[in-house]
Amino acid sequence: MTDTNPLLTMLDGTGLPPFANIRPEHAEPAIDQLIAESRTAVEQSAAAAEQADWDRVVAPLEAAEDRLSRAFAPVRHLHSVMDSPEWRAAFDACLPKLTAFHTELGQHRGLFDAVTAIAEGDEYARLNENQRKVVDDARRNFRLSGVALEGANRERFAEIAQRLSSLSNRFQQNLLDATQAWTRHVTDAGELAGLPQSARDLLAQNAASKDLDGWLLTLDAPSFMVVNTYAENRELRRDIYTAFSTRASDQGPQAGEFDNSALMDEILALRHEQAGLLGYDNYAAYSLATKMARDANEVESFLQDLAKRTHPLAERELAELTEFARERDGLEQLEAWDVGYYMDQLRQARYQLSAEDLRPYFPASRVIDGLFGVVERLYGVRVETDTGIETWHPDVTAYVIREPDGSDRGYFYLDPYAREGKRGGAWMDECRVRRRVGDTVQLPVAFLTCNFTPPVDGADARLTHDEVLTLFHEFGHGLHHLLTRIDYAEISGINGVEWDAVELPSQFMENWCWERAALDLFARHADSGEPLPDELFQRMQASRHFMAGWMMLRQVEFSLFDLRLHRDVDPDHGVDVQSTLNAVRREVSVLQPPAFNRFAHGFGHIFAGGYAAGYYSYKWAEVLSADAFAAFEETDLFDRDTGRRFLTEILERGGSRPALDSFKAFRGREPAIEPLLRQNGLVEDAA
Repeated sequence: MTDTNPLLTMLDGTGLPPFANIRPEHAEPAIDQLIAESRTAVEQSAAAAEQADWDRVVAPLEAAEDRLSRAFAPVRHLHSVMDSPEWRAAFDACLPKLTAFHTELGQHRGLFDAVTAIAEGDEYARLNENQRKVVDDARRNFRLSGVALEGANRERFAEIAQRLSSLSNRFQQNLLDATQAWTRHVTDAGELAGLPQSARDLLAQNAASKDLDGWLLTLDAPSFMVVNTYAENRELRRDIYTAFSTRASDQGPQAGEFDNSALMDEILALRHEQAGLLGYDNYAAYSLATKMARDANEVESFLQDLAKRTHPLAERELAELTEFARERDGLEQLEAWDVGYYMDQLRQARYQLSAEDLRPYFPASRVIDGLFGVVERLYGVRVETDTGIETWHPDVTAYVIREPDGSDRGYFYLDPYAREGKRGGAWMDECRVRRRVGDTVQLPVAFLTCNFTPPVDGADARLTHDEVLTLFHEFGHGLHHLLTRIDYAEISGINGVEWDAVELPSQFMENWCWERAALDLFARHADSGEPLPDELFQRMQASRHFMAGWMMLRQVEFSLFDLRLHRDVDPDHGVDVQSTLNAVRREVSVLQPPAFNRFAHGFGHIFAGGYAAGYYSYKWAEVLSADAFAAFEETDLFDRDTGRRFLTEILERGGSRPALDSFKAFRGREPAIEPLLRQNGLVEDAA
């Protein structure tokens, strides 16, 4: 098995994952072997404490961990995008072994002593700036991993880490299962009144894939969104809203079947206990130890300030929406399942603009090429298709990023469309990190995953403007990973970057989706090839701040909920998830959702992702991204000098220095909040 295991053979040289050959049964044997090799490397590095230097301690450990990471990356990814009982079993078999190894690594006294010897000895002065950052971060991470714990506390910390890993995995699997379990088969076209033809075609394709006539509604994002936005049938909107907002919970049509309630309670309790073992008052304080924000009070003040600035605008928006629904349809009470529909109807009435009006001008292939054109103008790199790289699905395309001289700089896979067995949402994940290996450089590789409206009947998919924004956002993360110049894996690309700054490059890229000069590169009619008409562009610009207060408060609500969930824990009774959410909604929201809403049960960002006590990062980083884009507004949208400075001071620097230092090196000053307020149409309210 070992000699022919593709997860091991790909580690020779610079090979990429041979997806055509990788099978679930390859995962566990490969991970077992690589964990054993890594343990040997750990012991050898720890044994070098008396003669501790970079080459004896850090370099061999980085190499071993890189091999393990590269082998597990395709396993983790295929589990997310091609889920099956076999891949789920393979992932579940590997995860506890990897968690145990990394917990063991973080608590290894001998290795900690060896790293400390480097940091406190003559070797530290001989290291370069980036190597020192690796050593400094490693010492901090050892402390946060419980290296100083003794006896029962040490064992308990390891038990908690193992259990949390399992619980988060089960949370995500329950959410996927609940999403896929609900469908509604429609055979009466009248039920779909209001849906545009593109939406009907998508739902008909869903049905045909199951050998059904008519139309099939699902909870996948493209299906849910079109019904929520366009369906005139209020009961249909209520039904799909109810199913979506109660996924994996004790409420709704699948009540209790995939319920995440007990998992959430245990996750929160274990996080609080874990933080306490390390001397922190709560998990929020523990989480913020590696972020830009100083403490939870600073985060709460930041969020409350945004809420205060935004609330008057959001109240006016709700009043206008409520009055519009009353005048148009005699609706006496606006409910949560009405908001999306009447927002679109009001947008059309006010700006003569619907999301469907823009869709013909965003054929997926042209949007993707236009995105690459924007990047080439900003940073001087070219993106080209590489048909020689294997992928895991026909929807997936592999690309190479090339320097102006034609040399390769990195590779990525783009998997754009929703399908069965694929986790919802959009994300960038590492396949391989940049690092120096002797005289050569291992080039970075990324996975870029979205869940856009898929093509219908073989035609080019047509995206909404929101989907275009998402594509640019995720590619911003990808550029952060792919364009780094740092040669050490621990601080290469997004690694080592404070979590509340990691959204800076992604949110920054979204700005070009609103600019005429950028849109002219790709916004052309799918059939005629005509550019986006200026009259339509002007309507799009006029509607940019439509319901901006509502959207801002929504993010503030999620962020405050996350923060308080991990900070305000009663020593005797823990924290009640729904009560905490309800309290935040009463404080922040302008429209209360129905009592059955179970948003938290699908909040994978904090229960199954890396955003626990850190969801505020989206708004925190948006201050940075808006101010960074203002530098281009002050010069030119494609100013090469400004683009080069963003490339060299932020994207290329990765986690080699504090994010605030990188921002100041680019902008020449501390970040300002005014550009964020201006982008969100809040300047008058702020004043």
